[in-house]
Amino acid sequence: MTTRIFAPHRRQVLAGLGASAAGLIGGGAGPSVTTQLALQARPATLALKPDQPATPIWELAAVSHLRDVRLKRGDRCEVVFRNDLPVPLAPVWYGLNGATATDPLRGRAPAAPDTTETSIISIPSAGTLLADFRLFEGSLKQPARPLPIIATETNRVAVDRDEILLIEEWRLRPDGTAVPPGQDPKDTTPLYTVNGRTSFDLSASAGERLRLRFINGSQRTVLAIKLESHEVRVMALDGQPAEPFPARNGAVVLAPGARADAFVDTVTSAPFLLHDGKEVRRVGSLAITGRLERAPLLPPQPLPSNDLPEKLDLGGALRFDVALGAPDAGWTRPANFSTASAPAFRAKTGRTVVLALKNPAPTSTVFHLHGHPFRLLDKLDDGWKPYWLDTLAIEAGQTQRIAFAATSPGRWLLESVATDWAAPRLVRWYGVE
Repeated sequence: MTTRIFAPHRRQVLAGLGASAAGLIGGGAGPSVTTQLALQARPATLALKPDQPATPIWELAAVSHLRDVRLKRGDRCEVVFRNDLPVPLAPVWYGLNGATATDPLRGRAPAAPDTTETSIISIPSAGTLLADFRLFEGSLKQPARPLPIIATETNRVAVDRDEILLIEEWRLRPDGTAVPPGQDPKDTTPLYTVNGRTSFDLSASAGERLRLRFINGSQRTVLAIKLESHEVRVMALDGQPAEPFPARNGAVVLAPGARADAFVDTVTSAPFLLHDGKEVRRVGSLAITGRLERAPLLPPQPLPSNDLPEKLDLGGALRFDVALGAPDAGWTRPANFSTASAPAFRAKTGRTVVLALKNPAPTSTVFHLHGHPFRLLDKLDDGWKPYWLDTLAIEAGQTQRIAFAATSPGRWLLESVATDWAAPRLVRWYGVE
């Protein structure tokens, strides 16, 4: 369901959102709308260096939420998107599997400048989602900030705090302006922020159990983040529950666009350290301000299932080789994408698909699968890791195998981008029939 309304003011957008939802709930066909979300693409600034003017950026913002955007699993959400930027744009959702109508390269056209678009989406799973403009980076005049979106579990999870840590990378020129990804970063220096700040501070009492939702919002760099002196227990990856496991050496490693939910039982004040493959940087701190007096915490239980299949039929799987970013393999920039091009592969609904992802590039390449979460297969292809993913970094010259159950009919995107700031983002598509 898509309608277009031209050039309303922000107050009209918010007022119209509530009225439209009420009409849908009152007498529309199909399931009722249970919540609303007003999004805006708009210019903004970030104070990245104290001795320089604020850096101009573009951002996707939730004008209907004062803090974090929190929806619920099972919600049917009316989304009002306002484009106040000078290029056609639409939110691209990561982790919202099976929602073809939300994809601007297949299910809908992006919204023109100075227009508003209303759509209905369903939230089938709980988890940490991400919405941004990365598919449109070829037309962005400024680097853009993504928007974390939380889909909460039906029942409360036993934690004291639930915090988002959005990590972003900026390439700054000497004058304080920033270079968007996909462009030459000559004469720039990298800078990292957490939740838009160059030094992120989190206060807690000793003995609290924190749910930290780490998001790599950078566009090109694989990052590792660590909270010193604490055990970091990974509970979910890319929005899907995992069998809980301790992060290796306490560091959570994330490809661009990847997300990890981790539980941390607070012990002492400690720094957050970020490693970008070249150096370690302090990007924030946990400050302990007291002690929570209660019985010792029991080990955390797994997060509630999102009802993904417990087993995949590898023996009867369809198998395809996919060379990431290879110029002769059908990859193209998003601006040139068309579903009239040849698909990377096709599969029937209900089949298991195994992809051999080959990275021929001289640098690591990041792969993202739209439409379906996948399992990372063991090297011997006789089992899989105990978690689901939608994003994977593959080292230069290496091959990784993944498997997924083709449950959602439609035409879905594949993304490939090298971990080089100037590298273009490339796309192909696959079909489930």
